[in-house]
Amino acid sequence: MAGTRGQRRDEAYLDDIPQRIPVHQQVYEDLRTRILFGELAPGQPVTIQGLVEALGAGMTPVREAIRRLTSEGALEFQGNRRVSVPTPDADSIEELIVARQALEPELALRATKKAKPEDIDALEAIDTALDVAIARGDVGAYLHLNYAFHSKLYALAETPILAAIVDRLWLSFGPSLRVVCGRMGTQNLPDKHKETLAALRAKDGAAVAQAICDDVVQGMVQVREVLGDTGLSCELIDT
Repeated sequence: MAGTRGQRRDEAYLDDIPQRIPVHQQVYEDLRTRILFGELAPGQPVTIQGLVEALGAGMTPVREAIRRLTSEGALEFQGNRRVSVPTPDADSIEELIVARQALEPELALRATKKAKPEDIDALEAIDTALDVAIARGDVGAYLHLNYAFHSKLYALAETPILAAIVDRLWLSFGPSLRVVCGRMGTQNLPDKHKETLAALRAKDGAAVAQAICDDVVQGMVQVREVLGDTGLSCELIDT
């Protein structure tokens, strides 16, 4: 009994200790977020010193963040102490389509089995805020909320390995979405979220998966059109 009480006191003490995130992780997350939401434009080179100033961090954590993000394919070195966000070409877009069609509908299907009414309500609240952002032409809010909708849905699947892979895929095409928004405007960015929500409430996993597949392809069509190519259709990939 004494040991148990002592363990509980230790656990309570640990709970009271502020959980500080290491500086290098903070810098990595900050830079990753800026890339994901297109604050660093694809193809536009930036200096390492410029990132140090923009992030308000030291050279060492910024270099570490650049190293990690380069290994993840989110940045590439340009030489002369410069880096840039890669611009997807036709081949890489095709690979992204294949990967997203294989994984995101599967995550949505699994999420359907575990989603509770309050989870669906939370997703609906995100989508409502997304509609407001679209109506206002708020590109930044649109990008953040669209990502939040998908991220929360996929988290419900409780498959962290698959979710992490998908999140990395988003890092590869996310920056291009801001370019799409800039050229097409938020009013021309339809999605399949309403269909997804209706199917979730009906516990229709196949319909949820199809809605997400359609959403994925629709978004990638827009990316491809902006980058000069067209012609995609949605076919669920059997797994």
